[in-house]
Amino acid sequence: MIQVKENNTVKVNYTGKLADGQVFDSSEGREPLEFTLGQGQLIPGFEKGVIDMKLNEKKTITIAKEEAYGDVNEQLIQEVEKAHLPQDMAPEVGMGLVSKDPDGNEINLLVVEVKEESIVVDGNHPLAGKELTFDLEVIEIKETQNA
Repeated sequence: MIQVKENNTVKVNYTGKLADGQVFDSSEGREPLEFTLGQGQLIPGFEKGVIDMKLNEKKTITIAKEEAYGDVNEQLIQEVEKAHLPQDMAPEVGMGLVSKDPDGNEINLLVVEVKEESIVVDGNHPLAGKELTFDLEVIEIKETQNA
């Protein structure tokens, strides 16, 4: 029976949960996730968890934050004066914002606090600092053809 190896392209059904059981992402009701191992398309712990799985195998993996989105970077949490925001904006906690760094790259921010004269935004990935659990099922394995 074939097993998932480095450089294989695989399709998996998955459900991602936080430590408290809250589902944060799932392929249920959608197309399965298709990716090629070893190309850095997914977090390292997810790829490592799929290696050596067999076709139609199901398993649950737990990924430490270091193998997922890393620790929360406090430098990515900043206070911004409301005067720097568009005048017609009414910021609310949970609102997503997009900013640009000096090189013109877009940065996704989340409003985490609204104060009288400023807001606090967080540029960390929403899953940073969290251990993740995934229920996985491999539904297709495409072996890499050697040229």
